[in-house]
Amino acid sequence: QLIDGALGMAYGLTSTTLLVAAGTAPAAASATVHLAELGTTAVSGVSHWRFGNVDWRTVRWMTFPGAVGAFAGAVVLSSISGDTAKPWVAAILSVLGVYVLYRFLGRPRGPRPRAGRPLPSAMLAPLGLGAGFLDAVGGGGWGPVWTPTLLASGRLEPRKVIGSVDTGEFLVALGASAGFLVSLSWRQVSLPLVLLLLAGGL
Repeated sequence: QLIDGALGMAYGLTSTTLLVAAGTAPAAASATVHLAELGTTAVSGVSHWRFGNVDWRTVRWMTFPGAVGAFAGAVVLSSISGDTAKPWVAAILSVLGVYVLYRFLGRPRGPRPRAGRPLPSAMLAPLGLGAGFLDAVGGGGWGPVWTPTLLASGRLEPRKVIGSVDTGEFLVALGASAGFLVSLSWRQVSLPLVLLLLAGGL
């Protein structure tokens, strides 16, 4: 969460990778992480809001479709057997992991923020839907999709990009958690793991 709060991505990606590597089924791993994210994203969002790092128009247009996509992704992942889902989830996590490392270790080359019209809602809403779906299916993906996209647009300062992405992720985590709630047996989710991830993330 320390990396996520500073970079705008990596909490779900890191946590889900560790859980899947330890033998947790992909759906249970994603459900565990998204339940913990209900707390971590709320605290992160409040922190960024207090520092003035949130562009609420961007959050509104990307987040509500993102929550719908996350709900759908959770239902889809829960309907697939663990053996079938594991290689696909592993591939998604691997690609996203390499990408996060590239963004973290590489030199920042994005354009400087420039004045002008904000990003159109016609772009924010569909991308939010897809990012939310990927986040629920892969256990991570909201930040890796949105942070580079908003940085590349040059329409927002980096601090507002990261603050907006982290703040919007609360509703995405809520949508994913609701999807797992209706489609997954909660006996598969370890409450102690949720609480430990939550405590460390907070």
